[in-house]
Amino acid sequence: MASSVTVRAPSSTANLGPGFDVFGLAVDAFFDEITLTKTKEKKVTITTKDNIPTNPNHNTAGLVIQNMIKKFRTKDGIQITIKKEVPAGFGMGSSAASAAAAALAFDKLYRLNLDDNLLVELAGFGEKASAGSVHYDNVAASVLGGFVIVRTDPLDVIKIDPPTSLRMCIAVPKLAVPKKKTKVSRGVIPKKISLSDSIINLSNAAAIVAGFMRKDPEMIGNSIRDVIVEPARQHMIPGFAKVKYNAIEAGAFGVTISGAGPSVIAFSKSSANLKKISAAMEKGFAHAKTDCLTVICKPSKGATKIR
Repeated sequence: MASSVTVRAPSSTANLGPGFDVFGLAVDAFFDEITLTKTKEKKVTITTKDNIPTNPNHNTAGLVIQNMIKKFRTKDGIQITIKKEVPAGFGMGSSAASAAAAALAFDKLYRLNLDDNLLVELAGFGEKASAGSVHYDNVAASVLGGFVIVRTDPLDVIKIDPPTSLRMCIAVPKLAVPKKKTKVSRGVIPKKISLSDSIINLSNAAAIVAGFMRKDPEMIGNSIRDVIVEPARQHMIPGFAKVKYNAIEAGAFGVTISGAGPSVIAFSKSSANLKKISAAMEKGFAHAKTDCLTVICKPSKGATKIR
């Protein structure tokens, strides 16, 4: 049996507008890499060159591994080596990528052959480190790849392969994000919503699923309209309205906040002028005196063992 395994997992975008806590999409913008190595010392240690917690109790991957050691009663110590590329706190599923890579690496290291739902559930345990609660949209996308629909009680993840021509432009603003940003951004969401708003979001969410089933990027993008969460969160992103307007004027089908933000994601297709859309988003942020990094990306496969 191998004594060391390395797994790479992709960034992800959650919600896709109206699919709050239900939809996730793996994207190849950034990747995290986790190496697990068995040790004789019966403890979990973390090594990294990145500025992230190395206490396993406060680290996404550390929480996942400690939980899996307990659940599967393995006897070894584990050294976790983390190479972090997904920017933390920017709505790109940073904690989820590390959690997904850690769960799959443990599965491969001990040849557990876990099914998809259990892998997602175990990876979801790591979200406690960043969000304070477990939610599965980002981790499901990072574990399985493609577009995912998450149902809970019991956990049931449905994966749909995205259209091969689907493309996204993501603008990552250079902002100072608060600690526990996900918790903060969840705090502004309204506790009560009107039936009419619920119907609008439900109809758009259903159309997004139809778009993925039909492999139709335009239907997906045109349905990314959210009248509940996006309006409540957009004040946290300087220049959001201008970024969205500019991207649509430049040819994007739909634009929304990526996950809990502050990144903004525009949906388009491979034949569009994606550089024009990205430049338009940059100008939108510049209008609010904010610099940003733009990334053109496509849907990604899920967590993968690379060695």
